[in-house]
Parts: sequence; structure tokens; C-alpha cells
Amino acid sequence: MSKAKTKTDFQAFLQKQGLKSTRQREIILDEFLKGGAHLSTEDLYLKLRKKHPSIGYATVYRTLRLFAECGIAEARDFGDGQTRYESSDLLEHHDHLICTVCGQIIEFEEPQIEKLQEKVARAHGFKIVRHRLEIYGQCPRCKP
Repeated sequence: MSKAKTKTDFQAFLQKQGLKSTRQREIILDEFLKGGAHLSTEDLYLKLRKKHPSIGYATVYRTLRLFAECGIAEARDFGDGQTRYESSDLLEHHDHLICTVCGQIIEFEEPQIEKLQEKVARAHGFKIVRHRLEIYGQCPRCKP
């Protein structure tokens, strides 16, 4: 999905919710879409405050939650107390390796794991709607 389509979707969502489309929300959306994956509220706020010091932390927090409600972002909790967000538009299905020492998050795709999950679901008469695989351990830099 293009940035223009994402912006249009967000504006339509705001209108449906009876909320205003503000310049601050547009700036936050632009930065979010170019910011990469796994952004926390603090990560995005720190990126924004350099150019836009009038945008507060609470505004970034509330706007990221709106992105998730709208469906243009996915909220992720990797067990470290921070919610991180990924753009739904840019996501192909992927899983995560999370370092419990430094917090590094590595995305990966493994077709054999996907096939095995489907096999297990079928064996139990289960239809997969969505799933998430997160593996916690130590990255190459942090392992003993």
C-alpha cells in the first residue's frame, strides 16, 4: 500500500471516529512510515522532537494507538515493557528473534516452520487465522 493510500485510510478513520486530521498527526504518520520497524513511542518521539519540538510525547503515544486501531500499524510486545509498532502496510508475515540482553530484534521467515504450524493445526482440526512466533534468547554479540 502506498503512503498516499495509508494517509487516506487514516484520514477516513479519523473522520469516522469524529476526530480531526491535524498537522501533528500527519507529521507523526510520515515519520512513522519512514521510521522502520519496531518503533516504540519513545523512539518515534525522539526522532520527531528534533524537527518538531512542539509535538509532545503524549501526542505521539495517542497517535500510535490510533494507527493500531485504524489497522495501519501492528502493536508488538516483546516482553520488555515497551510496546513497539510496525507498519501493517509494509509487513509480509515474519517472525522474531529477540535478544533478552540487548533487546535486538531480528526478523526472519522460515517456510518449514510455517508448514509445520499448518500441519499441527490441521491435525487438531484447527484453522489458523493468524499467528505470531517470538523466540527469546541471546544474539551473537551477547551470548556467553
